[in-house]
Amino acid sequence: MSQTEMTVIEMREPGGPEVLQTSTRPIPVPGEGEVLIKVTAAGINGPDMVQRRGHYPPPKGASDLLGLEVSGEVARLGAGVSRWAVGDKLCALTNGGGYAEYVAVDARHCMPIPEGVAELDAAGLPETFFTVWSNVFHGQTIPEGANFLVHGGAGGIGSTAIQIGAAFGLNVLTTAASDEDCAFCRDIGAETAINFQTEDFVEITRAAGGADIVLDIIGGDYFARNIKACRHDARIIQLAFNKGSKVEVDLMPIMLKRLSYTGSTLRTRPDAFKAEIASELTAQVWPHFATGAIRTLTHTVLPLANAAEGHRMMEAARHRGKILLQP
Repeated sequence: MSQTEMTVIEMREPGGPEVLQTSTRPIPVPGEGEVLIKVTAAGINGPDMVQRRGHYPPPKGASDLLGLEVSGEVARLGAGVSRWAVGDKLCALTNGGGYAEYVAVDARHCMPIPEGVAELDAAGLPETFFTVWSNVFHGQTIPEGANFLVHGGAGGIGSTAIQIGAAFGLNVLTTAASDEDCAFCRDIGAETAINFQTEDFVEITRAAGGADIVLDIIGGDYFARNIKACRHDARIIQLAFNKGSKVEVDLMPIMLKRLSYTGSTLRTRPDAFKAEIASELTAQVWPHFATGAIRTLTHTVLPLANAAEGHRMMEAARHRGKILLQP
């Protein structure tokens, strides 16, 4: 490979989308256990927004560039990598650095592109599928037909959760911001789609018997409302807090209903844990793409240089599914 420099998107300083700018950097050299990927596309995700604002610093040793997922082709192998070969097509969870022409990734965090999925669209899979699977399904025994309440069903996390939940036999209820978004959610597997602008998700969920699992990215007053929507022995999973992280808590209903409340961030989890999730996704979730039970949901593809536009689109919630950047 004769090329030594690559185009990247850097952030000049913490701030709004306007801080993102095109620059050049040396192409990374894959370390032991890593592969160098020539990026076909990179996904934009919520944590990118938070890092851009200065509130989600990369872990020690990780790239300072944004971008937590890519698809592409293996361009070079680091020492000790035997599973992949130069020229292989794959998608991968990165620890940063995806907004670039090349990125070095732990080989264990790479997955084959699912059957029937285009290489470009595969860029939008890793971050949300790792997140949903690791928080909702990994290590859990979930009875078929359980009520699964997903907030923000038209976004990246929400649409992924709806599809996996439906594919695994759960009764999915979801909230969305418009009737059009609700129709989109029903199309991808939600049994019940609730327009939170005009309907009360607590009332509708309780009428369905109550939620066994709640996946929340809203926070704020949804904390107490989620508790009301749950049936006994339910589990609430917090992945973001668009309406705020500080709430006043009444512990009594949590005790009376025997609720479990948890949350996590993916980026700081150990590499071995991420490798385990990659293996489970490949074996248990990827086959559902071949049957059509799960499909890619690409909203739009923008040139890498237009990363700021992609961030504005995501922050305005003007998307259904994933926004991708293409070098």
